[in-house]
Amino acid sequence: MRRTLVLATAASVLLAGAAPAAAPQFDTPAKVAYLYDVNSGAVLYSKNADMHMPPASLAKMMTTLVAFTLIDQGKLPLNKMCTVRPETWQKWHGPQAGSTMFLSPNEQVSVENLLKGIVTLSGNDASVVLAECIGGTEQAFTDEMNALAKQIGVTNSHFCTANGWPDNDCTYVTARDLAAIAKTTIERHPKLYKEFYSLPNFSWGKTMAGQAITQENRDPLLGRVPGADGLKTGHTEEAGYGFTGSAEQNGRRLIEVLAGMDSWNQRVQESTRLIQWGFNAWNDKPLFKSGAKVGEAQVQMGSSSSVPLMAPRDLAVSVPAAISLTNKPVTMKIRYEGPLIAPIARGQEVAQLVITTADTPPQVVSLVAGDDVGKAGFFGRIWLGLKQII
Repeated sequence: MRRTLVLATAASVLLAGAAPAAAPQFDTPAKVAYLYDVNSGAVLYSKNADMHMPPASLAKMMTTLVAFTLIDQGKLPLNKMCTVRPETWQKWHGPQAGSTMFLSPNEQVSVENLLKGIVTLSGNDASVVLAECIGGTEQAFTDEMNALAKQIGVTNSHFCTANGWPDNDCTYVTARDLAAIAKTTIERHPKLYKEFYSLPNFSWGKTMAGQAITQENRDPLLGRVPGADGLKTGHTEEAGYGFTGSAEQNGRRLIEVLAGMDSWNQRVQESTRLIQWGFNAWNDKPLFKSGAKVGEAQVQMGSSSSVPLMAPRDLAVSVPAAISLTNKPVTMKIRYEGPLIAPIARGQEVAQLVITTADTPPQVVSLVAGDDVGKAGFFGRIWLGLKQII
């Protein structure tokens, strides 16, 4: 049963504004656009965010996320060597194969270098070689992609390739799901994200004259927007030009997704314009510091009957930057499916904080358990059962 608790502290959180301030307006020629404030959980802009679309190379974010997950679990060493199968090379080299890392048949390449080839160079060849190295076959690897996607709440997308190459609509994504993949990558794998996603360029392969081939990172925000630090571009005739990117300024992180644009230059212009609008037209007002107790949730059949709900990071609410001073309350509600069932691990996401203002749609952020709660022992379960009868 879903439990909703209205926080008693809600009335004490006041925002500025003499009258309800209309949300800042923005428009873009991109067919799909989505802007998400990680700190507040606010969707600052949304256009066709749940429409199925071909991902092109944006699918490689999911390929990379699978690899990052295995690396951080200790199951995939960065120095593991992968072999470029001649059949894979034959399919994914030459102008007809799109972006390439310029791998060679039977070449041995480390996981680390393949990831650089995927993230920085958008190599279609690198994506399939890594998929085969991890899963045995690309199909087996895409099964892992879909399983992890489901686990992180990406439920409106499906992956049939490791590189996003057109496949008669078997692979499709949504902007909202791409933002969730980006958020998971940044939050769960911060060190790997920093290591791989902001490289300005990468060299691999040689020309016919024996010179090293260096390619630039295609990320349109790097070097243009302060705090920009990754993610991924994509382009096919079917999908148009797309991009999922992120930047952090003064501790505030935004994630944007745009797709269906007409040109490289339009992708640069619109991706820069949207994220700058997000930073300039909106402000974050602090609510809870990282580690602060926000409330409690009831626990069933546990060693404790409740568990504290904590802020996993600094939590805030997004409000229009042009808002002026007045007393305007923020309504905050804790929402969870409960009672929660033991065991519960400290740091586990178990509830949500739903924040509502007069100017924005509800903003939703996760809350985590502040303590470990084990299962009740035999006599404890008997006592709990008797209490329910009484």
